[in-house]
Amino acid sequence: MTRRVRFLDTRPLLSSRPFRDLWIGTSASQLGGQMATVAVLAQVWDLTGSTVGTGAIGLATGLPMVLFGLLGGTLADSVDRRALVRATTAGQLLVAAGLCAQAAAGNRNVFLLLALVAAGTACGALGAPARRTFPVRLLPADQVAAGLALTNISFQVAMLAGPALAGLIIARWDLPAAYAAQAVATVASVLAVIRLPAMKPEVTDVTVAGRRPERGGWRIVLRRPTLWGSMATDLSATLLAMPIALFPLVNEIRFGGNPQTLGLFLSAVAVGGIAAGLVSGTVTRRRRGGLVQLCAAAVWGLALAGFGLAGPLWPALGCLAVAGAADTVSVITRSALVQLETPDAYRGRVSSVEHVIGVAGPELGNFRGGLMASATSAPIALVTGGLSAALAVAAVAATNACLRAYRTPPTPDEPAASETVDAATVTG
Repeated sequence: MTRRVRFLDTRPLLSSRPFRDLWIGTSASQLGGQMATVAVLAQVWDLTGSTVGTGAIGLATGLPMVLFGLLGGTLADSVDRRALVRATTAGQLLVAAGLCAQAAAGNRNVFLLLALVAAGTACGALGAPARRTFPVRLLPADQVAAGLALTNISFQVAMLAGPALAGLIIARWDLPAAYAAQAVATVASVLAVIRLPAMKPEVTDVTVAGRRPERGGWRIVLRRPTLWGSMATDLSATLLAMPIALFPLVNEIRFGGNPQTLGLFLSAVAVGGIAAGLVSGTVTRRRRGGLVQLCAAAVWGLALAGFGLAGPLWPALGCLAVAGAADTVSVITRSALVQLETPDAYRGRVSSVEHVIGVAGPELGNFRGGLMASATSAPIALVTGGLSAALAVAAVAATNACLRAYRTPPTPDEPAASETVDAATVTG
């Protein structure tokens, strides 16, 4: 058994039909979303010919993502989460159909396009906290991290394949076909959600039957050291060391601004993430999730500092691949820890906090990196940011003993077996 899941732990797909349905639908939705992102970018550029226009896409997605993500967290703790995700996914399908229709009709109004983008983002953000709670309800505790790893792999594959596939479709059949592909992918997501069992928030010792607890997600996070430590670790890594905004400048000063090289930077991060996902069984079966996240976040910072120092292309790409792999490990372990450590009655709201941090951290980190690079240089911004992130993660580790000592709860029926598998994996 240990050898079979040593690298990629596929038990969630084999043991749970609802999770398998969810994974297939989510994978299709992620691929469609990546194709739609390229189509929207191409259409806005065609309509405006301006970086202000393409920058407005970030505004049309960022604001609804934060605002409706927080609202979605409250709803996820008040209603059947399956029903909420059904409704929001159906909304995304309607928006996808609208995007296809406006492109086919030759729309020249960029505000209509951005309004549809904002509406689709709002629907997705409204259902995101509830959707995040599904794996922990569909899988035993010792398979949650493996399920999240499988979802992360499909996301990384979508990041690699989606834009390339969208480019081919747009070149051959134009924009309406790309939007139509997104709509078809969203249909698959809707069908997957329909097949899921009902998932009403559980009434536990922190709730009173018939009444929702009044405390919000932020308060729950701050009262649980494992939760705030895990989220502080993620925020330290992304806020201080996010490199994406610096890629064009590094490419310009070191590699002559070659567009193919710029694409390699992004691909290297994704390749590292996919590679880590394919061997994720080596970490998802480890019960010391907090320690794994801390180490992975520190490696992320150090790898990006190395990217800032690397002169030749291949060492630079290698550092980015290591960073992508570390990011994947950190995301998987953090997501599992947050879901397992949060009482079900609060999972929606705590998931919305995790969602906001996951959205705001990278965006603010890119902004910080841009400001630092404008005042100094891109290499200095990368090196200081990466080292600062590693030091900040070390500070969290030093001050949060609960996170360092955190262990994934064993399955109720096989606590001893879980420990045995862990030991076999370590000594294997």
